[in-house]
Amino acid sequence: MSILIPVGIVVVIGLIAGIILTIASKVMYVPVDQLVIQVRDQLPGANCGACGFNGCDDYAAALAEDKGETISTSACPVGGSDLAQKLASVLGVEAGTAEPQVAVVMCGGNAEVAKTIMKQENIYTCKGANQLYGGQWACTSGCLGLGDCSVVCDFDAIHVVDGLAHVDRNKCVGCGKCEKMCPKHIIQIRNKKNLVYVACHSNSPGAQTRKRCMVGCIGCMKCQKACKFDAIYVENNLARVDFDKCKNCGLCEKECPTGAIINLRPKKKAAPKKAEEKAEAANS
Repeated sequence: MSILIPVGIVVVIGLIAGIILTIASKVMYVPVDQLVIQVRDQLPGANCGACGFNGCDDYAAALAEDKGETISTSACPVGGSDLAQKLASVLGVEAGTAEPQVAVVMCGGNAEVAKTIMKQENIYTCKGANQLYGGQWACTSGCLGLGDCSVVCDFDAIHVVDGLAHVDRNKCVGCGKCEKMCPKHIIQIRNKKNLVYVACHSNSPGAQTRKRCMVGCIGCMKCQKACKFDAIYVENNLARVDFDKCKNCGLCEKECPTGAIINLRPKKKAAPKKAEEKAEAANS
């Protein structure tokens, strides 16, 4: 009896607790919106927050509640246009336009062209170097090169090479995690169709910039004078591109004396000379 009584008490308590939990589950039941589930099933699950919401669940709930009336179905840069179409189909609305985004490193100062002022030891993060002494580079505006951006990237799209972060444009989805992580704010998310940019973030006078980095912008304004579309201007010793006006022509890149302006536009192959064509025809 001394054993049966405690066992009986435990069983009774278990039954009472089960009854209470059953009643509570009925009383406190929250209906699940099937539309939220359908929308969430379409999302990639990266939870990067680039859409402006706290992850995919939050974005799905907001879209389902809004029915796509004011919240765009193209807010997710990871899924791109295909996802926007799928979400629009689920919600029964027209898809928004989703321009592909990509991270751009506004610095060209790698170990070969940028001057160092000290040897970096026992500092393994950009955040730590920036807080402690600003990094080993003479330029205080450039890439710290310790890879905080690479660590947070979920798509293996950014890596440090020779002390400078490089973006793989084929892998990058423009989620913005690297941009938020960079303590120097040299990583920016841009429209992928913008192929010309200034790979420098320094506002120092040209003479100082030149001493610190061979490829820094010196504010000479040659690019501004060469541009036929009023798409590039120098402000506070640094050239800046107006992407609403830029045609990706590359004239500014050709005029830049330091190579601070990058043009990713594919180069056209030079047409063979007519004489060479005739010679080849004769030999054949």
